[in-house]
Amino acid sequence: MNVESPFRSSAEKPVRDDPDLPRVSPVVDGLLPRIRAFRRDIHQHPELSLEEHRTTAKILELLNCAGLEPQQMESTGAWVDIGQGPIVLGLRADIDALPLQERTGLDYASVHDGIAHACGHDMHTAVMAGTALSLQQILSGQSVLHTSGLELNGRVRIIFQPAEERLPGGALQVMKAGLLDEVPRILAAHCDPAFDVGTIGTRIGAITSATDTLRITVTGHGGHTSRPQQTEDVVYALSKIASEVPAVLSRLVDVRSAVQVVWGHISAGAAPNAIPSIGQLSGTLRCLDADAWGAAADLLDQVIRQIAAPYGVAVEIDHVRGVPPVVSTEKETDLIEDATRFEIGSRAITLTPQSMGGEDFAWMTQKISGAMFRLGTRTPDGPIYDLHQGDFNPDERALGVGVKIFTAAALRALAGVQ
Repeated sequence: MNVESPFRSSAEKPVRDDPDLPRVSPVVDGLLPRIRAFRRDIHQHPELSLEEHRTTAKILELLNCAGLEPQQMESTGAWVDIGQGPIVLGLRADIDALPLQERTGLDYASVHDGIAHACGHDMHTAVMAGTALSLQQILSGQSVLHTSGLELNGRVRIIFQPAEERLPGGALQVMKAGLLDEVPRILAAHCDPAFDVGTIGTRIGAITSATDTLRITVTGHGGHTSRPQQTEDVVYALSKIASEVPAVLSRLVDVRSAVQVVWGHISAGAAPNAIPSIGQLSGTLRCLDADAWGAAADLLDQVIRQIAAPYGVAVEIDHVRGVPPVVSTEKETDLIEDATRFEIGSRAITLTPQSMGGEDFAWMTQKISGAMFRLGTRTPDGPIYDLHQGDFNPDERALGVGVKIFTAAALRALAGVQ
């Protein structure tokens, strides 16, 4: 097991304010109308994975107008370096939308039927664009902050990543393009409607789950239900696989890795008195430990075939490997938390539960040190929304919170505080 212990109370740690570092709130607050308008434009024109051409163009336009020199990735997505010298920190946002119908009724709701930013990637994109704008103002001396006495050395690389929603994820394209080769550490955030706006959730160790997709096809000689002994009973074999695989797997893998197989679809036949010749079962494998995730593929294949063997059916297994867990390191989590204490306050930080959801930022944290935090988007006492639902409507005040945290974290890295 390599899951790092996450049990730490942020409130127990002292506030490590550095008096030489200015608070960035005045800069960020001045940029908020622009950031909000940018987010609403992205929200109104969502684009699916690897189709984010307009979104990419809008990012490039905004950053170019601020005097930055952003670069486009091979197809969609972009990146920009801010500062001078070696890269000291990477920041990442995902930019794609989901194939869902929006049901918010907002004035700036999606203009594309069946496509919506129901996971908050428009928020992530706007937060990171706002971070780029605020850092540019601060480092170029255009802001109201006094940084002339500070030694801010190095570059911050901000990556606007495509295709997070398409397994195995656009993070692999970022890495293939070499955009992490010079980056020593990286941070990211994800909207979370379980946390009130103005708060964040952090966790050391696995903060998300490894996520795979399973599709099992079972075939055999069907027949009449009055003579099952003359058939290869596809329905019975499917039912045994569906019920026994999760139980058997839990006895073969360390329970602390939280391996979980959950089925979402099962189908076979149509008539009550006919045993069909084909059936299908599909679901997901989720796991909180990278080592257990790596071993699960071979184990699953063996278990499924062994369970089906007594019934004489043929089994075809399509195991689509997804993403490993996002593992947040202690040092990078400290950077996020100290930036939050400095800008927002200690009470803003909460220990987040481990999520069984998948996130392709995990590929980046496998390559270099990194951390992800949950950005609270729930309006206190307001409606309760959920991610990947058409009515998801985050509180836009979270934009300022996210920009302040990332900007403050970047300044701490540039100043060599952490």
